[in-house]
Amino acid sequence: MAREYSMDRRAYLRTVGAAGASAAIAGCLGGSGGGDDVIVPGTASGFPPFEFTENGELVGFDVDLAEEVIDRAGYEVGDWVDVEFDTLIPSLNEGDIDLVAAAMTITEDRDETIDFSDPYYEANQAVLVQEGGDFNPSSVEDLEGNRVGAQSGTTGEDEVQALIDEGIVSESDYRQYDNYTLAVQDLENGNVDAIVIDIPVANNFADSRSVEIAFEIETGEEYGLGMREDDDRLSDVNDALAEIEEDGTYDDLVSEWFE
Repeated sequence: MAREYSMDRRAYLRTVGAAGASAAIAGCLGGSGGGDDVIVPGTASGFPPFEFTENGELVGFDVDLAEEVIDRAGYEVGDWVDVEFDTLIPSLNEGDIDLVAAAMTITEDRDETIDFSDPYYEANQAVLVQEGGDFNPSSVEDLEGNRVGAQSGTTGEDEVQALIDEGIVSESDYRQYDNYTLAVQDLENGNVDAIVIDIPVANNFADSRSVEIAFEIETGEEYGLGMREDDDRLSDVNDALAEIEEDGTYDDLVSEWFE
């Protein structure tokens, strides 16, 4: 599908790159500043194919989907803000961003502090290991005595924490990362034995890096776009999301980024 982008936004991203997009958060303090007609989206890159940087530009399934949703809902897409995953909800509630588009799983804890759109993607967790390595676990029990990593603030970390609580993984063997790109680098270098990560992202890394999926953990997660609890624009976002799914645009995006 041919996608149409705002030339102003593309020029902005090419000029400042991901670091500049992250720095844009400083200009948003005290609210989005764009008025109710502008929705400032936020994400945490390093989670391909949902959100990542390519040639200095923020791209990915969530980026395309969020921009299409905001546009169809009748609002202007503000400049993207790229921060660490575990700071997205605080940034949203502080008014630094207006919408979270970051493959964020809808959970009861998160739903107590923000509102979510209708679900737009389903996924389970996967355990990644070195490709062709000596460690070949087939179940969570096989992780005992090994170093296991996950990204801070993610449901992958929740799964590892559950294994720690069950006594399968030792607290001292847990490795926490700011993003999964760093985690995969450590896995390739042998500094960690396995990482727990969303399946679609695990597949992406397995296709491009020297890692492979050992087994899957069925979690039945659903991703949603996050907005503040007092933001009346959520209903417009849901209407736009439904329209995109009904007219085939959603399927086109899935084909573009996952197939």
